[in-house]
Amino acid sequence: MTEIILTEEQRMIREVVGSFVRKEIEPIASRIDEEEKFPEDIFRKMGEFGLLGVLLPKEHGGADAGAVAATVVIEVISKVQASVGLSFGAHAVLCANNLRENCNQRQKDKYLPGLASGKSIGAMALTEPEAGSDAMGIKTHAVKKGNEYILNGAKTFITNGPVADVILVYAKSLNIKDQKIPLSAFIVEKGYPGFSVGKKITKMGMRASPTSELIFEDCRVPAENLIGEEGKALNMIWRGLNVERITLSGICLGILHSCLDTATRYSMERRQFGKPIADFQMIQQMIADMSTSISAAHLLVYYAAQEADKGRRVNREAAEAKLFASEAATRAALDTIQILGGYGYTREFPVERWMRDAKLMEIGAGTSQIMRYIIAKEILKQ
Repeated sequence: MTEIILTEEQRMIREVVGSFVRKEIEPIASRIDEEEKFPEDIFRKMGEFGLLGVLLPKEHGGADAGAVAATVVIEVISKVQASVGLSFGAHAVLCANNLRENCNQRQKDKYLPGLASGKSIGAMALTEPEAGSDAMGIKTHAVKKGNEYILNGAKTFITNGPVADVILVYAKSLNIKDQKIPLSAFIVEKGYPGFSVGKKITKMGMRASPTSELIFEDCRVPAENLIGEEGKALNMIWRGLNVERITLSGICLGILHSCLDTATRYSMERRQFGKPIADFQMIQQMIADMSTSISAAHLLVYYAAQEADKGRRVNREAAEAKLFASEAATRAALDTIQILGGYGYTREFPVERWMRDAKLMEIGAGTSQIMRYIIAKEILKQ
């Protein structure tokens, strides 16, 4: 397989995470999907192991290792259990990294150590019932009153929503009248008055990663928990989405690797008409397509991550990486089910889980249609 060459530190992170995953996550991977159970104890151990702070500064207990390293962590986890990879991404990338990039020093000192250690679980709340791909349609709103902001509205499809202690929330600032889209960002803690977790959402896949609605009914947030300047959070959203799309594409890479490994091994063991089914050209075609997809996705994802680590603008690169990797993962899972035949359709093998998990990656963090729109827009702009 063609690969981007990792640094010694990044290779060490891969080995350490691999060891952790084999010991702690692999034995429970199927069970937590069946039970739709978030492995909170494993998540806390990930904090103790130093994984949750991969993107955070060393002064706050993190590794300050960058987007490439975060993608490595998510890929290795997701090869065994994509739900855990998704919850890790929501915590370490969507919440913690956005706070690192945009908070003032006081806010960082207060929240980042807990997120790095696993004492706090993080989430980000952007999507609403009528504002998914259209982030401009956000209706949750905030009004400043004295030393507080009062938030009202609802968010939905929030990964880690039921278990989060610290949530990055985007809302429209009603105090600002001279801007078309005056979005602001706030840090909301689980116990704030007026905040509650709504309906837990049951899903086709990613079932060990908890998802829910979040409700804000006159939710009182200290004014000091406003991130940056009021009404200026739009650029923060766009910058954060690029890193999110790149690193969460590691989930797709993990699924792709698992599919190729399983399809190859099974096709060499399964015999029909007196020979291994790996000898049949149609099976070979599917395996060849998977291998090619892994190589192409790996290069796209890790190139985008390297460019992000250099501080470069990666709108197109992030969209291309997520688009290709997510669609390749779904195709690979379906082909692996086909190769395994009836066994692939049963829960005796984890392939059906990989298919269910992979499909979300064509939807979350921007649908495939939105990714194509971004790519075309970037090309035409040039």
